[in-house]
Amino acid sequence: MYIEDKSTGLNGPARIGRVTYSKSGKSLTYAGRTFRSLKGSGFKANYFDVETGEEFWISGPRKDGADRLYPESSAPVIIDDDVAEEYWEDIRGMSPPVK
Repeated sequence: MYIEDKSTGLNGPARIGRVTYSKSGKSLTYAGRTFRSLKGSGFKANYFDVETGEEFWISGPRKDGADRLYPESSAPVIIDDDVAEEYWEDIRGMSPPVK
């Protein structure tokens, strides 16, 4: 999933990573944090961290790589190592970049 922190503004730190959904489907977990849907009540965010209240934009990664809601940001999108190969090959249809 694409996960962008919106707590500091419209363009926050962003990652591509694997999330897990709760059994009920009402929350998801990433990197030890639990998120719940804002159900349309957020401003440029669709989830919030249940512990801190910080808002995030979380969505499926785009095939064209234009995941940011505001693409004019030059900030990098970090791709977690455990999903990098799957992301580049299955989502983007490309070979992973050489590190």
